[in-house]
Amino acid sequence: MRRSVARNMSLLSVLAAVVTVGAAAPASPAPPGAPPPKSPVAVGYGGAVASVDADASAAGIEVLREGGNAVDAAVATAAALGVTEPYSSGLGGGGYFVYYDARKRTVETVDGRETAPRSADSSLFLENGKPLAFEDAVTSGLGVGTPGTPATWSTALDAWGSKSLGRLLKPAERLARDGFVVDSTFRSQTEGNQARFADFPDTAELFLPGGQLPVVGSVFKNPDLARTYEKVGREGVDTLYRGRLADDVVRTVRNPPVDPESTRVVRPGRLTAQDLRSYRALRQAPTKVGYRGLDVYGMAPSSSGGTSVGEALNILESTDLSRATEAQYLHRYIEASRIAFADRGRWVGDPAYEDVPTRDLLSQRFADARECLIKDDAVLTSPLAPGDPRHPAGCANRGAAAPTTYEGENTTHLTTADKWGNVVAYTLTIEQTGGSALTVPGRGYLLNNELTDFSFAPANAAVHDPNLPGPGKRPRSSISPTIVLRHGQPVLALGSPGGATIITTVLQSLIGTVDRGLPLVDAIAAPRASQRNSPTTELEPGLWNSPVRAELESLGHVFKLNPEIGAATGVQRLPDGRWLAAAERVRRGGGSAMVVKPSGQP
Repeated sequence: MRRSVARNMSLLSVLAAVVTVGAAAPASPAPPGAPPPKSPVAVGYGGAVASVDADASAAGIEVLREGGNAVDAAVATAAALGVTEPYSSGLGGGGYFVYYDARKRTVETVDGRETAPRSADSSLFLENGKPLAFEDAVTSGLGVGTPGTPATWSTALDAWGSKSLGRLLKPAERLARDGFVVDSTFRSQTEGNQARFADFPDTAELFLPGGQLPVVGSVFKNPDLARTYEKVGREGVDTLYRGRLADDVVRTVRNPPVDPESTRVVRPGRLTAQDLRSYRALRQAPTKVGYRGLDVYGMAPSSSGGTSVGEALNILESTDLSRATEAQYLHRYIEASRIAFADRGRWVGDPAYEDVPTRDLLSQRFADARECLIKDDAVLTSPLAPGDPRHPAGCANRGAAAPTTYEGENTTHLTTADKWGNVVAYTLTIEQTGGSALTVPGRGYLLNNELTDFSFAPANAAVHDPNLPGPGKRPRSSISPTIVLRHGQPVLALGSPGGATIITTVLQSLIGTVDRGLPLVDAIAAPRASQRNSPTTELEPGLWNSPVRAELESLGHVFKLNPEIGAATGVQRLPDGRWLAAAERVRRGGGSAMVVKPSGQP
């Protein structure tokens, strides 16, 4: 198996097998007042949307049916997720947007990552010379970065959209005003944040009305957010970066509105009106690697997603994973992930502040120098020391090792495509489930705690940490929206939430489809493993309870159970021109895949 020559697979014939998964008749229309039907897979024409939520996917489909393109649909879907997935996304957060232009056959991106206040420095999360406890930083104004989501929408629409922001916000505005049906995921996420939310009157009033958790099956309304969307749609996103709405954000961050009876110590943040006025979403080139005759595009730094997924794919290029046993395949995938995370920790940060060797990290020469560390009959030891991508040395690490720092595991991802062949992979977030727990009074949305993605202090004083806070700096992210082309044409696009597990989720889903021959919906549903340069690899129950675990343990792998890793969505272009949308079958209550015209309706 090892070092077999990479071969050009007949990928289109493999992917064509996906058609059999989604060819069932479309579900019957939902009765009035009920949420749209939820399905993890849909096949058809006219465009596609996949997200974690049926109401949000339906918002995107509505826009596509009215002649909007994939970018328009992505913004409409994202705005709706701000209503139905408010603990994962919204106006108070940020994200990364990857776009394929069918006319130009090019891929471009928008970095909408939150930024630190201009007054921040490397001691942002230190008190008395020691790092704050993570939980103290999470629920605070100190962890709030300048939101990037509104600027991302504006930047993407100005460059590639076809409809006005006001029109695209209408489905979300309607959803916030009229309400959506509470499901078990929304209730459980609220319950997990109940103690935090109860300490902030505005948050408690919105999400814990009368001090009670929302009831599954009840209708949840957010009239404040509906009014906010209406105002933003009428006046533009600048109203969130200057003026009264911006002042409301600054006031909330600098003087968190805590219940007077609360005993929680909530540290104020440093965000200023100038921080908001000076924010810009950045249009930039994507990362790109070749894999099995495909071109894989991802998000460049400040995200580590594109470099880490790309490096791991380059490492795996020399192994024929299609003929490997399950244990051999997982072993190679786990070790490639371990190595990519070791190099990520040393080299990737905000390129405006750090000298990030993106091109070198993605070179096949560097990957080959790192791949030779992998043995078929043994396991690498973590934390693994990084390599030097500028000066690759065969089977050598560079200096001391540093463990991977913690990163929250929420976020949400959506994928869209249109009848012209344009594609969007967009991951957006407010960081931890529930973000900072600070709701902007009267505005109906939570603020992020994204700055906690910075390293509070170097994980190892002997190793340079490119992810320490700085003035206006973007914290490193693991967000990995990915678009795959073959000869300039889209093959598939996907992404996932999950903090640092995003990288491994996207990587495993990609190789599950490309190498293991799984239909996209099955690759997404497959049980996951996540190795992030740690002594232990996380396994979902499907692998934890499998005989393959014992095979891997015999090589030296050490595992711990993680009940759920990621929640991916994707779209795929089938050989006959139809779109396939795919989402989770079970994770986060199952996702929602939709197409404009289901199969049989050309």
